[in-house]
Formats: sequence, C-alpha cells, structure tokens
Amino acid sequence: MSFTLIQQATPRLQRSELAVPGSNPSLFEKAAKGQADIIFLDLEDAVAPDDKEQARKNIIQGLNEVDWGTKVMMVRINGLDTHYMYRDVVDVVEACPRLDMILIPKVGVPQDVYALDMLVTQIENGKKRDKRIGFELLIETALGMANVEAIAQASKRVEAMSFGVADYAASTRARTMGIGAPHPDYGILADKEGDAPRTYYWNDPWHYALSRMMVACRAYGLRPIDGPFGDFSDPEGYLAAAKRAAVLGFEGKWAIHPSQVELANQVFTPSEAEVTKAKRIVEAMKQAAKEGKGAVSLDGRLIDIASIRQAEALLNKAAAMGM
Repeated sequence: MSFTLIQQATPRLQRSELAVPGSNPSLFEKAAKGQADIIFLDLEDAVAPDDKEQARKNIIQGLNEVDWGTKVMMVRINGLDTHYMYRDVVDVVEACPRLDMILIPKVGVPQDVYALDMLVTQIENGKKRDKRIGFELLIETALGMANVEAIAQASKRVEAMSFGVADYAASTRARTMGIGAPHPDYGILADKEGDAPRTYYWNDPWHYALSRMMVACRAYGLRPIDGPFGDFSDPEGYLAAAKRAAVLGFEGKWAIHPSQVELANQVFTPSEAEVTKAKRIVEAMKQAAKEGKGAVSLDGRLIDIASIRQAEALLNKAAAMGM
C-alpha cells in the first residue's frame, strides 16, 4: 500500500437511487414506502422552469412531513449556471433537518464543489446543524470528466459520484440510441476467415467514461454510482447495464422508475454464494496466518492478502444490508 492513506467517505448503502420529481408530490409517499436505498427529490431536469419554485416548496414540505424511515434523502439542485441554484440550497438546507445529501449536477471543475461547500457550511453554522450534509456529484460533461480526479478531491463533503450519461452524450456529441443504452455501430467485426460469415460484437460505448470515473472514486474514497437507463420498459437492458457497472466496481445505479429499484437492489446485493465464499476466504487466510503462510490454496485457486481485502469488502457490504 502507498504511504498516502485516503479517508473513506461516510458509509451509506447505495444500491438503488430513485429519482422523484419535486413537481409531483403525489409520488413522495409511494417512494417513501418503496425499497430504494436513496431517494433524490429533483429540482433540476425533471422540473419545468415555470414549476421550479413550487417544486422547491413541495420538497421542503415533503422532507418535513413525509415519514421517510431510514432512507437516505437527497435533493438534486439546479446547476451553478442558473439563478435557481442559490435558493435551492438556502431554502432547502435551512428548512429541512431531514436532508442527508445534495446532488450537484454538471460539475465541471473543483471550484464548483468548493462554492457549494462554502454556502452549505455557512448555513449549517448559522442554523447550528449537528448533521453534516454530504455531496454526490454528477459527472455529465466532457469538462467534468476531464477534471474528474481533481473534482473527487474538492471537498470532504463529497461521498459519491454518479455518471450522467444523457448530458455526457450531448456534451461529447456522441451518437446515441437512448439514455444509457449501447449503439449498434459501436462494435468489433471478427477477422476475416475465407468466405465464412464474420461475427459482429457490440461493445459498451460508455465503458471508458464509467471506468475513469470509477477509478477516481476508488482512488479518493468515494462511492461510484451508475446513472440512468432511460427505457424503463426494458428490464433486461437495465439489468445488463447494471451488471456491467457492478463488474467494474460500482456500488449502485439510478432508478428513474420504481420498477427499476428492485433490479438495482438485486444486482448490487451480494448473493449467498458470494458471501459464503468470502467467509471461507477469510477463514482460510486466518488459518494460513497461524501457520506462517502469506498465501494458501482454496478450491484449487491461490488466495493471498489481496483476496482477503476483496472478501472483507464484500462482507462489510453484506453486513450493511443485514445479510
């Protein structure tokens, strides 16, 4: 390990993150009774300009009056380039002690996070809030991705980053077939072998962006979260996207429709088989340590210190889920 040790962000369960428009308070109670780990009440993209002030009032009332149980509650504010942002922060943070996190959209440079940190710190000090609000940052522009490592270090409030694929595609001028979906033109053709038909393999056009953001998160102690999958009538497509993100090391995924929450929880919850194997790895390494060994064979595979770190991370996650 490096001599530089990175403090990990506040631990939270974030398998599923349900988006709920602030302009539709009739959905609040249903969301509160659902299975999402985190709910973000939206003031940005899901709310028309003429409805933003009323949506803000709806969210303040909802945060204070709805029983959200133990869910992590987050509000997505409007962008720093709009005149709505400062009132979103001041009004909601001042009036809502139930608020846990703020979702900051279209973060482009570390100074964006610094500005919000300063404003929230002043409100917390002025209101003598005991609970410190955390930040989740949306990386959804070329500028944000170019600065993602610096952004990850911009504030101690930062806990997570999520990938906003739709705005990212617009920012990079990508050709897309849908929000978070693959594209038939982004693939590889197998080598030519005589007159035999050549197989065409689809690839994931978002792999680089997801990987880069994930590395920045893991390097600086943050939770990487995959963003939306737009076609909520395609559960198989959603599952495929979620599984790709999980393999890369992501901790959860957005749900833009309640039907996607169960799918996200399913993918990002360790299976019983995975938990059992992790426990066996830990036990095997304990036995190896007693025998003065740094590595040992389990089921015909070598396991070592790196293996136990992976196993312990999975067991910690399982414990947070009550498994």
